Amino acid sequence: MPRSPAHQRATGRVTLADVALAAGVSPITVSRALRGERAVDPLLVERVQAAAQKLGYVPDPAARALASKRSTHVAVLIPMLSNELFVGLLEAAQTRLRGAGYQTLIGITHYDPSEEEQLLREQLMHRPAGLLVTGFDRTEATRRLMAQSGVPCVHMMENSDDPAVYSVGFSQTEAAVTMTQHLLAQGYRRIAFAAAQLDPRTLQRQQGWRQALQAQGLYDPALEWMNPAPSSMALGGRLFQQIMGQAPAVDAIFFCNDDLAQGALLAANRMQVAVPQRVAIAGFNDLTGSDLMLPSLSTVHTPLARIGEEAAGLLLKLMRGEPVTQHCIALDYQLVVRKST
Repeated sequence: MPRSPAHQRATGRVTLADVALAAGVSPITVSRALRGERAVDPLLVERVQAAAQKLGYVPDPAARALASKRSTHVAVLIPMLSNELFVGLLEAAQTRLRGAGYQTLIGITHYDPSEEEQLLREQLMHRPAGLLVTGFDRTEATRRLMAQSGVPCVHMMENSDDPAVYSVGFSQTEAAVTMTQHLLAQGYRRIAFAAAQLDPRTLQRQQGWRQALQAQGLYDPALEWMNPAPSSMALGGRLFQQIMGQAPAVDAIFFCNDDLAQGALLAANRMQVAVPQRVAIAGFNDLTGSDLMLPSLSTVHTPLARIGEEAAGLLLKLMRGEPVTQHCIALDYQLVVRKST
């Protein structure tokens, strides 16, 4: 049945009233039928669904949230989508949330606390049922917004001892200590640390590298190669060339992320630098392709997909008002030893 002018909006959007008119029922019946309430006669449900499909009706989640005082949106703030590790985390979180009837509003912060603050202000206007945020590096204004909103929140990638804070992650520092200790156990003594992006988690890995070397009296600040540019294979190749040219005594390089280490391995092949005979190369995060490099890359496997899944599960409990016995979920990482070390 065509829509009457009285039910048309200036935007041309099909409304609940349009569907009700086409199906010959009341708007409240349409609402209940599309929500799947059992009290609605199955024949009416079928009629309403057919009308909605014919008209191309898409429910307005904001209006539904206002009417029911319950949102089905979860705001998710992550630093980058060009970084593979956040893609896996986001996919796992979204799968868990969608299975429970929630949609995600994704915001990309570009590692910028002020951009995160603006994104959060915008997303709170949509009355989200919950928040998933990355780490703890944010402005004081953002912290106040999160606290005053009353929206349940779970922090991902890092852990907190604060019982009022919910988090799912692993110790970046301990993982870096583990990798550095592996290099030391292999006999390497001039171990450089090469990093990009320089976000808080990268700096925690740097601290782990320092701790392991300081414990053996081998720490040398001249072997820190810190570049604030975004992490990439191309940058990894450039860093490798710089280190080999300026610090020839280095016998191992611990890169803060696998894409840097992959780029370094490619550069080593071009420069005919033997890995690991001349210099060992290690990475972090066990990204796609690291096992296929020549030689295959030693790295730290981090539980990225599980972080997304567990964080979404914890948030679901908070949104439903279910009891939570563990405010901090600390996950395990795994040292993956391959041919590059």
